[in-house]
Amino acid sequence: MHTFADPINYAARMAPTKTAVIDGAESIDYAALHRRCRLLAGALLGLGLEKGDRVAILANNGQRYIETYMGVPAAGLVVVPLNTRHAMAELKYALEDSQTKVLLIDRDPGELADCVDHVIMIPDAYDTLLNEATEIELGINVEESDLAGLFYTGGTTGKSKGVMLSHRNLIANTFHYLASVPQREDDVMLVMAPLFHAAGSLGVIGNIWTLGTQVTLAAFDPKTALDLIAEHGITESLGVPTMLAAIAEEQHVRPRKIDTLKTLAHGGSPIATEILRRTHSAFPSAELIEVYGATELSPLCTVLSNEQDLIDSPLARSCGRPALGNEIDILDSHGSALAAGEIGEVVVRGPNVMQGYWNKPEQTAAVIRDGAYWTGDLGYMDDQGYVFLVDRSKDMIVTGGENVYCTEVEEVLYQYPGILEAAVFGVPDDKWGEAVWAVIVPREGNEIEPAQVIEFCRERIAGYKVPKGLDVQLEPLPKSGPGKVLKRELRAPHWEGQERSVN
Repeated sequence: MHTFADPINYAARMAPTKTAVIDGAESIDYAALHRRCRLLAGALLGLGLEKGDRVAILANNGQRYIETYMGVPAAGLVVVPLNTRHAMAELKYALEDSQTKVLLIDRDPGELADCVDHVIMIPDAYDTLLNEATEIELGINVEESDLAGLFYTGGTTGKSKGVMLSHRNLIANTFHYLASVPQREDDVMLVMAPLFHAAGSLGVIGNIWTLGTQVTLAAFDPKTALDLIAEHGITESLGVPTMLAAIAEEQHVRPRKIDTLKTLAHGGSPIATEILRRTHSAFPSAELIEVYGATELSPLCTVLSNEQDLIDSPLARSCGRPALGNEIDILDSHGSALAAGEIGEVVVRGPNVMQGYWNKPEQTAAVIRDGAYWTGDLGYMDDQGYVFLVDRSKDMIVTGGENVYCTEVEEVLYQYPGILEAAVFGVPDDKWGEAVWAVIVPREGNEIEPAQVIEFCRERIAGYKVPKGLDVQLEPLPKSGPGKVLKRELRAPHWEGQERSVN
């Protein structure tokens, strides 16, 4: 049995003076990281919190984020990492839905302060709280089945869902990743992906357990990322394809010394072959690794290693083989296994499958069947076990590593005066993998100005959910016999000639 307390306790025993985290001009060793996690646990329990209470964090990457991500679950509490790109309404919903007691935040909380009992500003009030706290031992009365984190994702009905991940879920998936992508004590990891994503924070646990060093990048910037790689001898990092494209472009234009980089992983959205080529030419010393999964899987389930050697191979279209510890089947709608090459839904079984959606039993039952997670992605598996994704059965877009549920955007569009019908879908985008696109039909006698509609959306949902393009047509949207909008027909012209439509 393992909980979040184990990697922290282990690192403090094995390498107390080893540098654990570098955050700008600050750095701390493992003894200090262990002590600060114990102080954070003492401070939060000193505020009257009890086992299972929720503690949210809304902040850029940094040392205190890592302390929060590790220390809160290790104290028997539940961490709620909030997406910094979400709109105020989405953030308020997550806090109220989770009944969060404490919010740790590095910006003006605004209306969020009314949703919690305590607001603690990072870094000043946070550090003051720790300085006045009493250390407590980590992991006391914490079980692997306990809830460790609530990760809020987009909602198919306009409301986010809190993905419930236990200690067992997240620790198991850390082992799955380490078994597929081994790490060593001399590794220095650039924390480039945002820590509010399960994929971004997965590396935190693995790096601590293998006694490595983490260098945090507060908010992604390709120039700063490359400067940190050169300055600290970064050996590994993980990001979404847009990040790889950006740092590759910067490296080609203004080269830095990056020959220490040996692993560069990516996932979260489709990646163009040309981005892989340019990334490999910019970072020839690095092994490129693709990972695929979902927040509900803590979050990884497949790994494609040495991707740079497969660019001209048919396997380049694959998202890899099941990570060790995951079992993946391609099933038809009745749950029967399909033969190699036959297209069905990707279904994953393993200790990393979430406990469910917070307070949403019906939505949980729709995707968890007999302990397995039905991803909603359609694909096939070849006779060597490589998984190929071909479409998405969920009405969801993945843009720049962020999930956008089409119905959530459509709900906003339907609020705009004069819109009779609206359909939202993903189109290929060289930078973001997929971009949000909309087709609307105005009511008779109404003229719709696309720019005004887009601005209307921008005021109500996160920027990455706002349509990048909007078509207005007078004829009704294409529909099936039962009346369902045929989005495949709307998408088809945009995806013509593309190698694959999802990642």
